[in-house]
Amino acid sequence: MYKHVVITGGAGFVGSNLTLEMAKRYPEAQITVVDDFRSGHFKNLEGFTGDVIAADISKMDVKHYFGGKKPDLVFHLASITDTTDHDQFRQVHDNVEAWRNLLNYFAGRKTRLVYASSAATYGIAAGVNRVDQPPKPANVYAFAKVQLDNLARRWAAENPTQVVVGLRYFNVYGPREEHKGAAASMMLQLARQMIKGEHPRIFRDGEQIRDFVYVKDIVSCTILAARARISGIYNAGSGVPRSFNDIVANLNRVLDLNLPPYYIDNPHKHYQPHTEADLSATTLALRYKPKFTLETGIDDYFASGFLV
Repeated sequence: MYKHVVITGGAGFVGSNLTLEMAKRYPEAQITVVDDFRSGHFKNLEGFTGDVIAADISKMDVKHYFGGKKPDLVFHLASITDTTDHDQFRQVHDNVEAWRNLLNYFAGRKTRLVYASSAATYGIAAGVNRVDQPPKPANVYAFAKVQLDNLARRWAAENPTQVVVGLRYFNVYGPREEHKGAAASMMLQLARQMIKGEHPRIFRDGEQIRDFVYVKDIVSCTILAARARISGIYNAGSGVPRSFNDIVANLNRVLDLNLPPYYIDNPHKHYQPHTEADLSATTLALRYKPKFTLETGIDDYFASGFLV
């Protein structure tokens, strides 16, 4: 189906899972990863036999690498993923200009584009998150993602014969995230505390709920987005929020432990008590239906060997 696929951020957490799955599904396709390895790791691409370009996409001469080629699909996942990086220039410049660079080059071609937006664009509003909500970014990372969405909408209007799809990823967890350190999912961070014999530390009462989504579902959603008939922006989550207490209970189950949570005070005044992806538009447009529950996602994560 695809002759040449470009995956930016392909050495990162979601990007590497996407890269390896695309290589598995489309063994005849040429797959090119572009990554500057700030948020990725070479070990995530173990076994990958495609091309790897080490480059900062915000400054990359796209024509130099792809001028003689005709990629029919671009997955743009490259980003500064550390939400605690509050350098406004770096966050906005690197994230937004990388996307602008790609859009400018591929405008007027047959190339389809799928990019990673973020549920962070919804801000601190609690409850069910719907794609028609006005954005309320609470940090500069989220602000940059809002700008990606704005650019995509304008580009889609100016290039009506091409398709560009944005996916607002929610709380993704799964294999190949360990290189992220403190930015890794709570699944991994709590599991590592428990493996050391420590009681998992979560905020008081532990009943805050999040839309935790397994990376295999996110990869499936991202691949489905490449087949969309029209441009759009969609939520990418599980649609079923679960509590931090649920995480601890399931980690105790798969790790064969009995370590109740150690509750600590929440120092964040605007901490979200509830996030949840409304998937109605995603299901209708992309035919996406998550396959993994929290239980089966954690089971698969444990079975992969990456959780311990």
